[in-house]
Order: sequence, then structure tokens, then C-alpha cells
Amino acid sequence: KGGDCHGAFLPHRECVCYERCPRCSVEFELDVDFDQVNPTRAEDEVLAPLTVTSRDLKSNNDCVAPAHFLNQDEQDESQDDGIAIVKMGPGQKLKLKAIARMGISKEHAKWCPVAVATYRFWPDIHINEEQCSTLTMEQKMELVNVCPDRILEVDEVTGNLQAVENAHELATYTEDLNVFQATMKKQPEDDDFVHVEQATDRFIFFVESTGCMDADEIVMSALRVLKDRLNYLAQEIENLKDM
Repeated sequence: KGGDCHGAFLPHRECVCYERCPRCSVEFELDVDFDQVNPTRAEDEVLAPLTVTSRDLKSNNDCVAPAHFLNQDEQDESQDDGIAIVKMGPGQKLKLKAIARMGISKEHAKWCPVAVATYRFWPDIHINEEQCSTLTMEQKMELVNVCPDRILEVDEVTGNLQAVENAHELATYTEDLNVFQATMKKQPEDDDFVHVEQATDRFIFFVESTGCMDADEIVMSALRVLKDRLNYLAQEIENLKDM
């Protein structure tokens, strides 16, 4: 699995070998013959096609195996023992050799473990209790309803405006709220009833994996690489100072 290879193998571009070697690659062999396997199958499966999966790949390194499933839930829901490669019928045989190399997506997109990565600023939502106390219940409900993200609600007990529980996840567009509350002010220079601003010390980061690595594993691995590069840069700067 992707993250488990950190430190155990060298990326192919950094290895001193000409083509491949055990330091930068792992070899997998697959040899499946339908006619040999079929007699060992259950009676209700004999007439069905044989699904060749990642479980049939044999590694030349005991410490390396294919990542058959992303997590336990995916394994429980799957109808196969691993990732399906091909279906075979009587008289068919598949034999191949595959070379797995460690690399980065800067070299080729096939090594990119990320499907989607986006970020946005963390919204700081400030409710001016003093200003809101001048509003009627009807006006408060208008503020709640005008915001398309529905980040506000009225407390059933106190009648005060408050942010909903997951407001920080919902708040993306608040311009309608800003425009509407401007029409409710007695004076244009009055403070806003609700003010939403972007936090300067944190943000929301979304990472969707392709399945070869867990999302949290991808983030930690990326931070580890960034740390190593910054340390290298700092060391080179120190070396220049000593010259």
C-alpha cells in the first residue's frame, strides 16, 4: 500500500540502477489456468466465469502485497476477494509479469493518489447580540431565510439568532445576507447584525483519494515530504553562510 512504502523504496528516478532493482521496484507474477482452478471451486460456482483478482498476484518481496481494498467496509461490501482484473472461461489461461515502481505524480499522473483536493477559508461567524436585540422575530426569520447556505437559526427558547451547528461547513456564499441586512439598518454606518469573515489562521482542506492510499495518509505523507525539503533548504542556506 502506498504510504507503507515511504522509506522502504527509492523512487525510480533516484535509484542508481539502469532499469530496475529490488531497491526501486517489486515484481508481481500472475499465472491462472481456468481448467486447473475450476475443479477446486464450489459446486454452485463451477459453471460461472472465474474472476481473477489482485489476490492472484504473487510478489517477489514478502513485505510487499497489493492493496486489495481501501478499508474494511469496502472489503465487506465486495463480492470478490480483491480487485477484479479479468473474468475467464473454460480453456482460458492468463500469465503475466508486472513491475511495480514507486514514483510521484510530477513524473507521471499514474502515481497521483489524489482524485480531488480543494481548500477554502474557515468562516468566522460573528453575531452582534446588541444589534440583533433591536430586530423583531419576523426580521430575524428573514435573516435566516435570506442566506442560501442556511447558516443561521433562531433559538426556540431565547429567540436569539445563532449559527447552526455545522455552519462552518455550510458557509460559502454570504453576499445575499450582507446585502439584505444593509436594508434593515436604521443608519448605513450601523454595525452588521451578522458578520462573516475569512479566518487568517486556519482553512478547510478536502482531499479525496483514488483508493491507493487513505486520505489522511496522503496528507501526512505530503507534510512529511514538505518538511524534508524545508530542512534540506535550511541546511543548504547554512552551508552557504559558512562559505
